[in-house]
Amino acid sequence: MKKKYLPLLLCIGLIACKGESKEEKTDDTTAQEEAVNTGNDWTSLMEPNDWRGYNQDSLPSNWSIEEGLITCYGKAGDMGGDIISTETYDNFELEFEWKITEGGNSGVFYHVVEDTIYHSPYQTAPEYQVLDDEGYKGPLEDWQKAGANYAMHVANDKKELKPAGNWNSGRIVFNQGKVEHWLNGEKIVEFDKNSEDWKTKRNSGKWNDYPDYGKTNDGYLALQDHGAGVWYRNVRVRRL
Repeated sequence: MKKKYLPLLLCIGLIACKGESKEEKTDDTTAQEEAVNTGNDWTSLMEPNDWRGYNQDSLPSNWSIEEGLITCYGKAGDMGGDIISTETYDNFELEFEWKITEGGNSGVFYHVVEDTIYHSPYQTAPEYQVLDDEGYKGPLEDWQKAGANYAMHVANDKKELKPAGNWNSGRIVFNQGKVEHWLNGEKIVEFDKNSEDWKTKRNSGKWNDYPDYGKTNDGYLALQDHGAGVWYRNVRVRRL
């Protein structure tokens, strides 16, 4: 009798052990997936308390955030009216939609250093250019046009910009020095901040007056008031 039932008992024991291992593995995998998902959650940046003036404690009067729109009235001119996020980011993905008045100029910055020795984010931070390419008055270099990494990297031939007054979608990805600029669903700029090419462009002369430009890979996001009406919506970010 013992010999007859021993194999059956062993088989049942093995099945039970396998079941426990599978359950434990599933629990561990689920926990890991939840941790990853939690870490990659999108955060909306569409409330007044998500932004404040550069070197200021609150949102300046040249901006308003209400009814799903971040509005810049273009009252500040070239400097002194930009706003920054209330939190800093190192590796991130940022999505936003934007439209601008005819001939208008603005920008989205990242890794902004805030200090009273600087008057504007552009002195330290890379810029995703926001511009009306067609309506802009005056000379315009390719590195100044919409979607470019200002004064560093120009957009490729996949770029399709909608006219002034229409919504465009933008996206910036920064991950361990690898950078992407997207416009209306197409990747139009790609570069490696750790490369010799980046260093060469950085030291080519444009930034001689701004020695702290691009020195950090962590900092605030910023939106620029460059004297034009500009609107942003559906702005959201996630850490990578």
